[in-house]
Amino acid sequence: MRQSFLIIVFALFSLAVKASSILINMDEDQKNHLKAYGIAYWSIKQHAEVNWLLNYRGGSFLIKYNKAVEDECKARGVSYTVLADGKVTSILNEINDPEVNMEMVKLEKAPRIAVYSPKSKLPWDDAVTMVLTYAEIPYDIVYDDEVLKDKLSGYDWLHLHHEDFTGQYGRFWSNFRNATWYREDVKTQEATAKRNGFTKVAAMKLAVAKKMSRFCVGGGFLFAMCSATDSFDIALSAEGVDICASMYDGDAEDPNAQSKLNFDQTFAFKDFKLDQNPGSYEFSDIDVTQTRTLTQQNDYFTLFEFSAKSDLVPTMLTQNHTRVIKGFMGQTTAFRKRLLKPGITVLGENKGASEVRYLHGEIGKGQFTFYGGHDPEDYQHAVGDPPTDLNLHPNSAGYRLILNNVLFPAAKKKPQKT
Repeated sequence: MRQSFLIIVFALFSLAVKASSILINMDEDQKNHLKAYGIAYWSIKQHAEVNWLLNYRGGSFLIKYNKAVEDECKARGVSYTVLADGKVTSILNEINDPEVNMEMVKLEKAPRIAVYSPKSKLPWDDAVTMVLTYAEIPYDIVYDDEVLKDKLSGYDWLHLHHEDFTGQYGRFWSNFRNATWYREDVKTQEATAKRNGFTKVAAMKLAVAKKMSRFCVGGGFLFAMCSATDSFDIALSAEGVDICASMYDGDAEDPNAQSKLNFDQTFAFKDFKLDQNPGSYEFSDIDVTQTRTLTQQNDYFTLFEFSAKSDLVPTMLTQNHTRVIKGFMGQTTAFRKRLLKPGITVLGENKGASEVRYLHGEIGKGQFTFYGGHDPEDYQHAVGDPPTDLNLHPNSAGYRLILNNVLFPAAKKKPQKT
């Protein structure tokens, strides 16, 4: 009896040693990078001990062993390895070596996520909502009514869906003014503005942008893609200035609008020039779409490599299994480098074309990331095109950059620049 008892005890001890931690590798050997982020988020929600191993095998996750976590990995098709304490110690010793560009960050709080997106169905999709859904990371939809009623205070992380904060309805007037979806959108936006006490949609969108600005300044994390990036800054710079032509708001724009812009109010850009042709599909010269000469065959951008031990924030935001990311277009494809404000950190660029694709900045107590382009796996997504099936792109390097931002607020420490 005693011998049997000892055998059982020894077996349980051996299992505990063998099952010390779960390593979710994020290098080329990972079967599903995107769902791996969902596992990390789910594990944090379950109060598991989760660490992000920056620059170790593509930015792997190390989770204290829990059978439920292992079962989730199996169910979601995510590659993992169960490691004994000895192997974990060896990995941590490698990461802690001051000569090695690696670091470990504890992820301790699952961020509450909001996506600023219209409730109505519009003929385009959104990369962030698609990848959050695919990765099984929960989020709430908020729009103008909720933002104006200060509902953002209940969230840690805010994504700005494909949006026009200038009140010009995405500059779709020239090509789509007779389309049913465009007419319905104008009608809905005008009704929302009136319901909230605004005489113009542009005034409402500015108020929304200012609420978002305060959310970020107060410590929130803001992420934007495509036209939500430049139109956000343009709207903030144009407070008190009419930049909308008559087809957008019923009266003429201020002919001196350009000279009245206030770049002190913007997040990322300065000294930009408005595109004052109301029929143009462009807001300003921040975006390079109309002047770029790249083709799909040579459209790539490179992620910068930062010091993991001293530059934790940009290191987290650039974790990937490759440093070279294939480009993709959008209404706002990439940013003109000379128009960036001082202090903006360029995370990814096509240096030869002087195009910045991915940037990060700090404002007040908060931080923001702007990512150019519409869909990382659809090179030139057109209005009305079907959404991307992420089951076909489980290892998308471009989509990984979005999910880095989702986990970023979960980090135990939010280091400030020195």
